[in-house]
Amino acid sequence: MKTTILGGICLLAFFAMIYSCQSDASIEYSRYYSAGAIVYQNHCQNCHGDKGQGLNGLIPPLTDTALLKSYNSKLACQLKNGLSGKITVGGKEFEGTMAATDLSPIDMAQVITYVTNSFGNKQGLFTDDQVQTALNSCSK
Repeated sequence: MKTTILGGICLLAFFAMIYSCQSDASIEYSRYYSAGAIVYQNHCQNCHGDKGQGLNGLIPPLTDTALLKSYNSKLACQLKNGLSGKITVGGKEFEGTMAATDLSPIDMAQVITYVTNSFGNKQGLFTDDQVQTALNSCSK
């Protein structure tokens, strides 16, 4: 009995040490990513799917890492202003309209962090400062 309690305390101490060793950047990334998952579920999942797979030939998937990297600085503008016209994703053409959103810059940063680090993508943290910079350079 004492061994079980002592083992449990040691295990708890071990996990506490591991958690306390996380860097501020790692904690910040985790905060953005987990909040972004909620924003995605509420605003994006209905069209882009629960796994970012898109909708047949109508709505593009969010699984093309190269495309997301090339659009990285444009993603905030696309969220704010919407997107229309032809887009090629994974060798397939999509033509339609993505409606503009009324997301705040922090919500945009969180959902961009989530999308660019989910569905096979690994691009790191996208902060609200980066969103603000991107929004300042939007062409609309």
